[in-house]
This record gives sequence, structure tokens and C-alpha cells, in this order.
Amino acid sequence: MKFYTEYLWFNTEKRREYIRITDKIKAALAKSDISEGMILVSAMHISAGIFVNDFESGILEDIDNMLEELAPFGPDYKHHLTGEDNGDAHLKSILVHHQVIIPVTDKALDLGPWQEIFYAEFDGRRRKRVIIKIMGE
Repeated sequence: MKFYTEYLWFNTEKRREYIRITDKIKAALAKSDISEGMILVSAMHISAGIFVNDFESGILEDIDNMLEELAPFGPDYKHHLTGEDNGDAHLKSILVHHQVIIPVTDKALDLGPWQEIFYAEFDGRRRKRVIIKIMGE
């Protein structure tokens, strides 16, 4: 079995952003020379996430609205007693998860017809990283 690792770096302008990273994952797969296996894509910060969904502005807005309703930005989190103001970001990352596993078949991402991979930033404006770990033959 072969392994390939690559890192992506993000420094968003806004506190919350959703960034399509499918092409970056495809590029890493092409460099890996792996034709059958799995790709782990994982946000390496507790206030960010990775998810798979449709690349359509309406659904991304719906996701953002749902997350804001479930974990609204505000001063009432116990985490804020530490001096931070990002309690909501920690909760939002749990809701979308911090990683996904994508199958690789015949040197390609084996995604459904509308599926895309996204980096979700919930406490941006500082440098954060994502690991891409490709495993297979």
C-alpha cells in the first residue's frame, strides 16, 4: 500500500466561509499515483470542518442558516469564560464534522453526480490547515 500526504492552508477574510476544495483534492490525487484506495480530508482545527454536499448557493445558504440556528454566534457560551468568543464555531464544526473519507476508483474521486467537497470555516481570519491523506495502490 502507498501513502501520499498534502496540506492545504486557508486564511479566510470572513469569520464564516464555505470553500469548495474538490479540485484541490483531485490535484493531490493526481500527484499521488494511487489508482484504488481512499482519501481522508481532515480539518486540523476545532473551529473548522469538512463536508460533502451540492455546490449550489441555495443549499450552502441553507446549511449556513441551519448551523447558525443550531449554534448561534453570541456571548452565552461557557467557553467564552476563557476569553474566547468562538463557542459557536466549536459547535458548528461538530455538526458538519471535521473530516470525510472519499473512495478512489480508477484514479478518480468516486463521488456521486452532484457531490463536491467543502472546507467550512467557522472562526476565520487566521491561518488554518487541512490534511489530505491518500492511501491505496
